[in-house]
Amino acid sequence: MNDTADLPLPALTKTRAGARWFDSLSFRLFGLTILAILVVEAFIFVPSASGFRTSWLTERVEAARIASLALEAAPDRSVSEELSAELLKYAEVWAVTEMEDDMRFQLLPAQMPLDGDMHMLDLREATSTNRVANTFGAFFAPDDRVLVVTAQGVNEDRVIEVLMPHAPMKSALLAYARRIAALSLLIALAAATIIYVLLHLLVVRPMQRVTLSVEQFRMDPGSWTRRLPHTKRRDEIGRAQNALADMESAVAESFRQRSHLAELGTAVAKINHDLRNSLASAQLVSDSLARSEDVRVQKAAPRLERALTRAITLATETLDYGKATPQPAELERVELQQALDEAADEALAAWPSVEFVNNVHMLEHVMADPDHLHRIAANLIRNAAEAMSAAGSNPSRIFVSLETNEIVFSDTGPGMPEKAAANLFTPFAGTTRQTGSGLGLVIARELARAMGGELILAETGPTGSVFRLTLPPQE
Repeated sequence: MNDTADLPLPALTKTRAGARWFDSLSFRLFGLTILAILVVEAFIFVPSASGFRTSWLTERVEAARIASLALEAAPDRSVSEELSAELLKYAEVWAVTEMEDDMRFQLLPAQMPLDGDMHMLDLREATSTNRVANTFGAFFAPDDRVLVVTAQGVNEDRVIEVLMPHAPMKSALLAYARRIAALSLLIALAAATIIYVLLHLLVVRPMQRVTLSVEQFRMDPGSWTRRLPHTKRRDEIGRAQNALADMESAVAESFRQRSHLAELGTAVAKINHDLRNSLASAQLVSDSLARSEDVRVQKAAPRLERALTRAITLATETLDYGKATPQPAELERVELQQALDEAADEALAAWPSVEFVNNVHMLEHVMADPDHLHRIAANLIRNAAEAMSAAGSNPSRIFVSLETNEIVFSDTGPGMPEKAAANLFTPFAGTTRQTGSGLGLVIARELARAMGGELILAETGPTGSVFRLTLPPQE
C-alpha cells in the first residue's frame, strides 16, 4: 500500500518537496545525461588514444630516420660516439638499425646495455584491432619495457628498426587520457546543464503541474483548490495536460450532478410523507365524488382517480430515482389513440391554445405498460407545449403518429439548442428552463427501456423537434 495514501495534502506536498532533489525527474535526467555523454566519450577515447599512440611512435621513428641521415654524409657511414649519443638524445630513442636484404646495419648503436622486456611493434602491418589492443596494453605494461619498432626506411628496399623506452610513451598516454577525461567531464557538465534546463522547462515543470493535479484528485476528487489549465502545446505532454484538464471538469460536473441528486433526494424525502398524505386525502374526496349521481362528475371521476393514483406513484418513485433499475414494467395491450388522448388532456391543461393532432387510428394497439406509456407521452407533450408557448410559435401544434412499433412525437416549436440536445438525457444538464430540473426526459427514457424499448431525439431544428418512442413488438 502507498505510504502517502492517507496523508493530508499539505503533508503530502511537504513530503514530495523534501525528496525532490534526489527523487525528482530533473535530477535523474541530469545524472543520466552526464553518464550518457561520458559513455560516448569513452567510446570516442579508444580510437583517439590509439591514434595518439600511433602518432607518438611515428614521430619517434621519423626523428630516428632523420638522425640516421647524418650518416649518409659521414665517411664510411659512421660517426663518433659523442655525435651518435647526441643524435639519439634529440631523437628520443635508444638505438637505430637499418635492414636491407636480410642484412643488419647498426646506424646508431645503443649507448648502454638494454635490459628488460623487448616488445616488438611493426608499424607496417598494424591493423586497427592490433593498435587498439596495444594501446590498452600500454597503460598496464611495465615501465622498463623496451619497444622495438619496425617501420619503412628511407628507401623502399630498406627497413628501419628503432629501439625506444616504453615509459615516455606510457606517460604521454596517461597525460593524454587525463586531458580527454577532463575535457569530457567539462563537455558533459555543460551539455547536461543545457539539457537539464531545457527538459526542466519543457518537460519537468509541466509534469509537476500534472502530478500535483493528479495528487489533488486522489486526495479529494470532488473539491479542486487548483484547476489544471489548458495549454496550447500540441505534443504528448500538452495533450496529456489538456486531457487531464477535461477530466477534471468532467469529474467536477459529475460531482455537481451527484450533489444535485443528493439534494433532490433529501428534499423529496422531506416532502414525500406530507405529499402522500395530501394525495391520499384527495383520493378519499375523489371516492366521495364518484358516488355522486351527477353525470358530469361520474364521467370525470375515473380520470381524476387515475391522475391521483399516478401522482402518488410518481411521488414514491421520485424518491427511488437513481437506483440501478426502474420499476419493472407490466406489458399489456393498450389502445394507443385513447392512451395518447388522455396524456394530452393532462399535459395540455395549462396550454389550451396548443393544438394536439392524434394521427393514430382508433383500432391501433401496442404492447406497453399503460402507466409508463402515459407518463412518457405526457412528458413529451408537456415539454413541447411549454417550449412553443415560451417561443410564441404560430402555429403551435403537436403531432403523434404510429410507424410500425415506433410512436413519433413532432411539434412546430423552435427546436433545441445544440448543448441542450447533446445533454438531453443527462440529469440536470438537458433542460433549457431556469426552473426545470432536467429529469423529465431522463425518467422517460428509463421508463421506455423498462418496457424493452427506447426513446431518442430523432431531429431538432427551427421547424421543430421529433422524438421517437420504440416499443417492443406485439406478440
